Amino acid sequence: MTAHRPHRLVLIAALWLGLAHTALADDPIAQVRALPQASLLVKERGQDRIAYQAETARIPASTMKLLTAYAALETWGRDHRFHTDVFQDASGWLWIKGSADPYLVSEELDRLVAALKRQGVRRVAGIGLDDSLFDPDVEIAGRSSSSNPYDAPVTALAANFNTLNLIREGERIRSAEPQTPLTATGERLGRSGAAGKQRINLREREIALRYFGELLAAKLRAADIEVGDPQRIAPTPSDAKRILRHANSRTLAEMVAPMLEYSSNFVANALFLRLAAPDGQGRISLTQAKRTMTDFAQRRFGWTAFKIDDGAGLSRANRLSARQLVELLDAFAPYRDLMPQQDDDPNVHAKTGTLRGISSYAGYVRRGGAWEPFALLIEQPVAYDLRRQVASRLAR
Repeated sequence: MTAHRPHRLVLIAALWLGLAHTALADDPIAQVRALPQASLLVKERGQDRIAYQAETARIPASTMKLLTAYAALETWGRDHRFHTDVFQDASGWLWIKGSADPYLVSEELDRLVAALKRQGVRRVAGIGLDDSLFDPDVEIAGRSSSSNPYDAPVTALAANFNTLNLIREGERIRSAEPQTPLTATGERLGRSGAAGKQRINLREREIALRYFGELLAAKLRAADIEVGDPQRIAPTPSDAKRILRHANSRTLAEMVAPMLEYSSNFVANALFLRLAAPDGQGRISLTQAKRTMTDFAQRRFGWTAFKIDDGAGLSRANRLSARQLVELLDAFAPYRDLMPQQDDDPNVHAKTGTLRGISSYAGYVRRGGAWEPFALLIEQPVAYDLRRQVASRLAR
């Protein structure tokens, strides 16, 4: 009998290990607690309910957009509308002065052009493009040179988030959007891409501004307004007269909600930069924008150990702790209706964040009939769906 005892002990140990492994696999919160490079904090009635390494500053990825959204909403209010000014000089040139409206989409340009026609504009000698609100050397930290839409450049004057939606069929290039005519820049970039649907960005400031001018000219011609071919990228001449101030049809809240749902880097960093000059005056640099957001966070929350390198979470130099994110979410509560809902769980409204080796999630879970803030930051490879499993478990 004694000869078999070691085998029995080995079997019992293996059984316990198997049960422990099964329990861990069935409990996503326990999985997070077993990760050395992770943080989790959830509150309940103002008190910590679960806290694991909550004070450690980590890379927030796109949960950084929550801070940008909050700063914008607190600065301008949810009903704020960005405007774009249109001038005309003595030689008949039309000058478009950008104020970093992040939602100058094709439909909005249609409204702008219709307003110009009502003003009596019938002929335009040329189009001047003024994006002087942003320093021309602005380069968002963490943005790569890829053609992916999330890497689009941020300019103070931009159409369709500085992206193109095209279809290539053999040698034929066409717009994938009925409201967006194909321009020369679109055709040229489309020919360099693969067959089928293409969603690409305009890569550089000058290309983006040239495209804006081409698209505006096409919209003007479609409205039977004669347009000369010349375009110029320059500040608006001092003697040009303003003939229109176009207010976007979307409020700030109507911009922030899709920014969070679709994680738009372009919209987030346009707001991030614009916050450095809330009145839209002057010239904004990236350094100025970083300092403005850092000052805002220190003033509003009293934070010390954190770093802000961009407003969208593209940069791996950003640092926030789970504790700081939950403090932010406590303040964000009046705007909770703007948060995206988790697809498979109406009891979770939260923002994801993803970079290589980084998985984050921050928002609200419904516990006991109340919405409670939580933040999860993971700095090591994990299953893609772990964060959603954690949130759903917290809601239960």
